[in-house]
Amino acid sequence: MPAARATTELMVSNSRFISRAGYTPDIDAAKAFIADIRAAEPDATHHCFAYLVGYGASVTAGMSDDGEPSGTAGRPMLAVLRGADLGDVTVVVTRYFGGTLLGTGGLVRAYSDAVRAVLAELPRGEHVVLQCLRIEIDYSLYATVRRILENAQALIDDEAFGATVVITARVPVTDVDRISAQLAESTAGQVRLRLT
Repeated sequence: MPAARATTELMVSNSRFISRAGYTPDIDAAKAFIADIRAAEPDATHHCFAYLVGYGASVTAGMSDDGEPSGTAGRPMLAVLRGADLGDVTVVVTRYFGGTLLGTGGLVRAYSDAVRAVLAELPRGEHVVLQCLRIEIDYSLYATVRRILENAQALIDDEAFGATVVITARVPVTDVDRISAQLAESTAGQVRLRLT
């Protein structure tokens, strides 16, 4: 998934192709990303786009030629995106027409190259699925449990101090078994742990 936004620009036969890519975790975010670019550059000739929302087997794709000849912008842009091993991403290529017709092949090449250029500059991050844990302990075990969670880089969402201490934390799904075992071992089995 994209870790930030990226922008690149290509000149092809006097036409400017400005590519922008960014993180869009759902279709509404993709539509908003596209709308923001349209609003920022209302004088452009075309704002062609492609997006992939989701990753792996559950991906929703979208594309638009935005007035370019059918199949010359959105489809090749989407093909480049699909080959980039990314999810939750939208790319918009804004074209300012330079007076020279590029033809079908030229347009396909220009839009594909524009997407490749912006993807080469796009910072990437890893999508980590988190599991929420509810951890109940006696006060005497609080420091031990906190140390384990901090070492595991858990995200602490809440701590409730009543008759016992209840910590709500999120950890990567891949680390749940290891962290659960560590908590059980270091508290001599006195931790009450529930996945939520």
